[in-house]
Amino acid sequence: MTLAKKLWAGIGVLMLLSPLGLMLPDRFKAGTAWGEWGVDELQKMRGSVPQGILKLSDLWKAPLPDYAFQGWEGKDLFHSSIAYIVSAVVGIAIIAGVALFIGKVLVKEHE
Repeated sequence: MTLAKKLWAGIGVLMLLSPLGLMLPDRFKAGTAWGEWGVDELQKMRGSVPQGILKLSDLWKAPLPDYAFQGWEGKDLFHSSIAYIVSAVVGIAIIAGVALFIGKVLVKEHE
């Protein structure tokens, strides 16, 4: 097996494991996944929100907020897991596409 195939196999396994970020906090009643807090969650946890986060909080709107499809908010764990995997696939496809595009542009510049 080539190095590239091993890399893609590893990425595939990580995509399939991505729902663990949803399942483990649910299983241990830990709330949301660590570090994925929104402004409202920070307000509850800390009692305040840093000004820098408040200024930047509206800068980016996620294409799949909370890793869920529109209308799937609050669905069961199975549906949420499917949405997590789809989010992982879409994110990796975008990143790989951009990286390949940049690589082709850089190769053409050095020819």
